[in-house]
Amino acid sequence: MSQERLGDALGLTFQQVQKYERGVNRVGASRLFDISRVLDVPISYFFDDMPEGMSEGPVSGPRGRMYGFAEQQEPFSAGVDDQLTKRETLELVRAYYRIQDPAMRKRMFDLMKSLAPAEAAFEAG
Repeated sequence: MSQERLGDALGLTFQQVQKYERGVNRVGASRLFDISRVLDVPISYFFDDMPEGMSEGPVSGPRGRMYGFAEQQEPFSAGVDDQLTKRETLELVRAYYRIQDPAMRKRMFDLMKSLAPAEAAFEAG
């Protein structure tokens, strides 16, 4: 999707979208939510590449003050298999559904199943 189309969908100019993309302007939570809806991705899509530990626990600020919630919070995807929320999974599913020919799509499905280990290995324990 182009910056211009994203801007139109959000009611913004493409220049504003460029500023968000370059990091010139910060993206607020509500705007991030709007962007995720327009792009049809979960908000977690934008945080897939975060360094380990960045999203865990409260953050220490100036003079040792702790920011964040007092209690450890369950992630929004609690109980959902982490593999389903990864960017790679979303991209794979979208690519699969862009295959126009149903017979070709079925062959790709069969190929992927044949390359993967038995399903029992994926069951949550």
